[in-house]
Amino acid sequence: MSVLFFAVTIATALALMSLGGGLYEFSVVDQVWPARPELIQPNRGGLSRRRFWIPAHVAFELGLIVSLIVAWSVVELRTWLLVALVSHATMRVWSALDFIPKALVFEKVDPVTISEDTARCWVRRSLLRLPLDLVTCVAMLTALTQAGRLM
Repeated sequence: MSVLFFAVTIATALALMSLGGGLYEFSVVDQVWPARPELIQPNRGGLSRRRFWIPAHVAFELGLIVSLIVAWSVVELRTWLLVALVSHATMRVWSALDFIPKALVFEKVDPVTISEDTARCWVRRSLLRLPLDLVTCVAMLTALTQAGRLM
């Protein structure tokens, strides 16, 4: 297996893992926590989303960077990897400026002070990031297909 194919395979798997984490969070966690905010408050025994998302994003981003470095001279791969980079970076910047600060507030305040309507609004808006994750995964899968053809 070539280094190129290996790097793109790992980065693609990590992108798909992030998509799966997002789907799980939306379909399981986000369906319950607005009515029970303590479920996302680690200091009250709830889950810590950071334990998944920080390592998942860092691992994917490192894998994507390595893939870009290894595949830079292959135009077909480079294009798809850059599409993945742009869509992922857009989602991360949007999250950093909007969603993460609000999520941190939800995690820290007294649960009785959280309006369920406000929490559900955050959940609905958060789902809007999913198309960017899908673009990232499609771009990575396309790059993986291209890398496989080069073998």
